[in-house]
Parts: sequence; structure tokens; C-alpha cells
Amino acid sequence: MSKNIFATKSVDKLIKESESGEHGLKRTLTATNLTMLGVGAIIGAGIFVLTGTAAANAAGPAIVISFLIAGLGCLFAGLCYAEFASMIPIAGSAYTYGYATLGEFIAWIIGWDLILEYLFGAATVAVGWSGNFVSLLKSIGITVPAAIAAAPLAYDGNSFTATGSIINLPAIVLILIMTTLLVIGIQESAKFNNIIVIVKVAIVLLVIAFGFQYIDPSNWTPFIPDKEVLVDGATRYGWQGVVAGAAIVFFSYIGFDAVSTAAQEAKNPQRDMPIGMLTSLGICTLLYVLMSLVMTGLVPYKMLNVPDPVLVALSAAGPSLSWLYFFTGVGAVAGLASVVLVMLMGQPRIFFAMSRDGLLPAFFGKVHPKFNTPYVTTILTGLVAAVVAGIFPIGLLGELVSIGTLLAFVIVCAGIIVLRRTSPELKRPFKTPFVPLVPILGILICGYMMVNLGFDTWMRLIIWMAIGVLIYFLYGRKHSKLRKQNDALEAGKIPVS
Repeated sequence: MSKNIFATKSVDKLIKESESGEHGLKRTLTATNLTMLGVGAIIGAGIFVLTGTAAANAAGPAIVISFLIAGLGCLFAGLCYAEFASMIPIAGSAYTYGYATLGEFIAWIIGWDLILEYLFGAATVAVGWSGNFVSLLKSIGITVPAAIAAAPLAYDGNSFTATGSIINLPAIVLILIMTTLLVIGIQESAKFNNIIVIVKVAIVLLVIAFGFQYIDPSNWTPFIPDKEVLVDGATRYGWQGVVAGAAIVFFSYIGFDAVSTAAQEAKNPQRDMPIGMLTSLGICTLLYVLMSLVMTGLVPYKMLNVPDPVLVALSAAGPSLSWLYFFTGVGAVAGLASVVLVMLMGQPRIFFAMSRDGLLPAFFGKVHPKFNTPYVTTILTGLVAAVVAGIFPIGLLGELVSIGTLLAFVIVCAGIIVLRRTSPELKRPFKTPFVPLVPILGILICGYMMVNLGFDTWMRLIIWMAIGVLIYFLYGRKHSKLRKQNDALEAGKIPVS
């Protein structure tokens, strides 16, 4: 009986399986669609909320540098993702890449870890969307009762307390709508996302263009504030604050890798996947940097530690920019909705790929006969995400999402180094430059940001992974198609091809 839990599946075999009728998805996405999906996933809570929080509590005006550091880590990881996506253009993202390079057990670990990024990520952003949506409705005279517009639990970083609310109904409704759209079709979802992306990017550009006219350069001095020691002994600002700010704003970049989960639905994945991921990453980094400069230039950075920092910054310009308030609210609501859409798109395709390999039950791999979408996993993901978004607070969810994504990035970067050594002959339409330097830098930067996350977050990751390992050995390993094939080969029951 095959004992090797680190057995790998060949790239040729992965592609052949993806093209079978049972596991076929409809190829309809272009490079533009993929780029827009990437922008849709990235521009959201980061630009409308985290920019102010990280500037006020960690980096000051140097939050610009924090975004560049986080973006650089994502760039190195993105270059590795791009090579994999062009070489293995099928559903599954980092899970599939891990199966081809590091073996089945590591692939399972990645797949289980990606639940933290996509499923919990969708729930996290839905909670943020709910808050912005309720505020937008309030600005036009519609009040949503607090009892149905917030999580019943609050989280202060250490413990939970009751809020008095019953459920976060707006977050649940958003997830159910996005889930329905994804079941109907990936092309329809992409078109809807394109419209939202155009709206929110246009609003961001308006804020940047008009905000720059009212900047007070004295707010940028000193650009890197002197380090402060707080009452509890913690520090902020200084260079250490800039790095800590990078770990905070990293959440802003989560989602660009979700583009890779749609590889099996891209028309020309070898060319379009690298374009979609890297172009969206570049566009969003530029927008983050410009928005950071505007916000910290309009008001002193310590004033930005509020739920709506963009509006606080705009208000400093007086009534001349008051016309932007409503549009900024619309941009935040639209931006967060598209992030939820892309996150909910990513997770079902991970489950779909794991089912294809036998590590999850077969019904996870069912494709809708009319819409050609993985509808069972899409509905399951949507229902679970809706429950999580309705009950849990955003702080707890955000920490889990960040550490799960960083772990996936580290493993993907390591996979490129391994595959270059073990399979140098494989066709690579896109090649990560300067290997092993780029993957090593990706591992170091993402690993360092993981270290900056709290002990409690690490413990939750360890517990989550322990649950995943248990499921793998109780179910996944026993039903693995690769293991069964290898057992048959060892027994001589099927010829060696």
C-alpha cells in the first residue's frame, strides 16, 4: 500500500484531468476580465479603512512606504503565482501548484489554509460592507436597526463580549446575492464585477485628483514620525512602525491571487493569467500610494483612526469637497461588494479541485449542467460565509485571513524553487525572473509579516491546521485518487505509462 503522502501529480496529468467532461469548466474570461477581477478583489477595505488606521496607529505619513513593502511582498509572490498559473492553467490555485511540486499532503494543507483566505475573507469584507452600507443609508435618511446590522459578538483582540445585536443581516444578504450571481455564471459575474470596478476606481481617482489640490505639505513632516513608547510598553511609529504598518495593510492586497483560481475559465490562460494578476497588483499599489499621500496630506495622520478616514480627510478641505462625501460612500459600498464577489468565486474552485483529486467527496466537484459553474461548492461556500458574517466580528476574521494568505504565499514561493530543480524541462510560458532570489525574497517578506501577527492569531492558525490534518488522514488520504493509482501500480494491476 502506498505510504507516500508527499507523492506529486504530474502537470500533464493535472491538465488532462481538467479537460475531461466531468471536470470541465467553460473558458470565457479574457485578460481584461482577469485584470478587473484582480482590481475588484484588491480595492476595498484597504483603501477606504485600513489606510487611515495604519497611518494613525503605526506608520504616520510613511504608510506610503508600508504599502510599498506589502506590495513588494505580494509582487514577489505574484511573480511565482504567474509562473504556476501559466504552466498549470486549471482550477485550484496554490492547492494545485502544491500538488504538482510539494506533494499531496502539502497540497491539502494549502487547500485547507486557503479557506481562511477566501471563505473567511468573504465573510470579513461582508461585515465591513455592512457597516458602510448602513452608514450610507443613514446619510439619506434611512436607519437600519442596530439589532439586525451588527454581529452579536465583539472582539477586542483578547476576548469576546456581547453587543446586544442579534445578527448582521446586511452582510448575510450581500453574500447570498453574490452567491446567486456566481451560480448563474462566471461570465455574468465578471461583467457585474467590471461595472463595480469602473465605479469604485472612478471615485478613488476623483478623491485623489481633487484632494491633491487641498494638501498641506506640513502634514507630511516628519514623514517617518519618531518612535513612541506607549503605556503598556508597546511602540509605534519609527521604522518599526512602518514595518508593522505593512503587516496591517497587507490585508488590503488579499485577493489578487484569487485570479489564479479562475485559470480553468480563462480563454488563453498561459498569456492572460500573468497579465491579470500582475497588472491588477500594479494598478492597485499605485492607487493605494496616491490615496495614502492625499489622506495624510489633508489632515494630521493621528486624526485618521476612525471608521471613515476618507470622509474625515475630505472634510478638512471644507465645503468645497462636500459633494464627494456621498460618492465616497458609494465607492466604499461598491468596492467592498466586488471584493466579496471575487472571494466567493475563489473558494468553490479550491473545493472543486480537491474533489477532483478525491480529497473531498465527489459532490463537491459537480458542475451545473446549464451554467457550467461548480454550483454545489458555490452554494455551500456562500451559506457558510453568510453564517460566519452574520455572527462573528470583523477583527477576529481579519487576523485569520491575513495569516492564512501569508502562509499560502510562502508555500507558493517555495514551490517555484522546488519545481525549477525537480522539473526544469517543463514548458513555462511565463517564467519568474531571478530564481531563486525572487521566491526567497517573497518568503522572507511574507514570513516577516507573519511574525508581526499576534500569538493568539498563530494559535488559531495552528488549531485550524490541526483540524485540517485530522480530516486529511481520516478521509482525504483514504480516498485520494493519486494514492489509489499508485497502489495499483505497485501491485501491478495497471501498466506503468
